[in-house]
Amino acid sequence: MFTRIAGRYDLMNSLMTGGRHHEWRRVAAREAVAAPPGAVLDLATGTADLALAVRVLDPARLVVGADFSEGMLAEGRKKLASAGERRVPLVAADAQRLPFPDRTFACVTSAFLLRNLEDLRGGLIETRRVTRPGGRIVALDIVAPTVPGWAPVFNFYFHRVVPAIGAIVAGDRSAYTYLPQSVERFVAPQALVRLMTEVGFREVRYRRLGLGTIAIHVGVA
Repeated sequence: MFTRIAGRYDLMNSLMTGGRHHEWRRVAAREAVAAPPGAVLDLATGTADLALAVRVLDPARLVVGADFSEGMLAEGRKKLASAGERRVPLVAADAQRLPFPDRTFACVTSAFLLRNLEDLRGGLIETRRVTRPGGRIVALDIVAPTVPGWAPVFNFYFHRVVPAIGAIVAGDRSAYTYLPQSVERFVAPQALVRLMTEVGFREVRYRRLGLGTIAIHVGVA
């Protein structure tokens, strides 16, 4: 599915969010560069937007992008080449079976990954495995809003408007029908805090953005 929509992924993100997704990634990137010195792993890097945002804030830091979609990686490599960025290697990898040794990274980031994992707990355990003690996890994702009166508007937009835009712009209604369904199945932010704590992360916290539709979780390994 992600390979099918890779060529229009950035455009769809901008249309769906009015361009706000760039600011959300910058907020996540600021959390990432507050991690101890060392390499950053950006999981489900997609077209490398978050990886690039980290590099902009901390040009001395190595950032590795990983994604299981070759189509997304191809788009990411084009973007990196256009930006003249040579210190963001992109690798094909499954977020639940990472090809990296234990305690490799000072920070592991992701944008719009966790709600897509078949095994959320297992994915978090794998993330912690490759994170150094004292390192960070920074996870950005879409969540159900809690702002009074906003949920019905959000649900109508997500269930009715977004799939229609996806059909017209990306030529793939099914991918953008899956999107709101994945949000409905995803755990609430406070439940994710508990799960992250259960698998060994400390000092777990989150903040909401985008009228409560975005949550950024941060934890320490």
